[in-house]
Amino acid sequence: MTSTHSSPTSIPSVDYFGLDIPFLAHLGVVPEYAKEGKALIRLDLKPEHLNSFQVAQGGVIMAILDFAMSAAARSTFNHPLGATTVDMTTSFLRPSRGKLMVEGKVLKSGKSIQYCEAVVINAAGEITAKSSGSFMLRAK
Repeated sequence: MTSTHSSPTSIPSVDYFGLDIPFLAHLGVVPEYAKEGKALIRLDLKPEHLNSFQVAQGGVIMAILDFAMSAAARSTFNHPLGATTVDMTTSFLRPSRGKLMVEGKVLKSGKSIQYCEAVVINAAGEITAKSSGSFMLRAK
């Protein structure tokens, strides 16, 4: 039996606030900043990010919301390791198209859990999706 899997393509390494995250690099996520409990990332939607309605597929939107929140959580303590998503709730307010910006922030910083929220903003300045979640910083 022969394998139908091809060898993985080379994905350029991107510094996601101290972490190498091949999935985000594959999507084309651009990290802007993560500091003092806030994070900003960008994504220019490509045809492969779209669903049958020609707007961003929901999983793509959830992935960038998740990362913006986890980056904000890590930035609270300049945490060098990743953050684990404990829970996440997402609302899709309108279709996401074109160039997107995602702002994440920490709402409350606990001893072991960071409570965060994030919004996706389109080029017109409209919020297209929002999310809240809880994140546990990875132990050293």
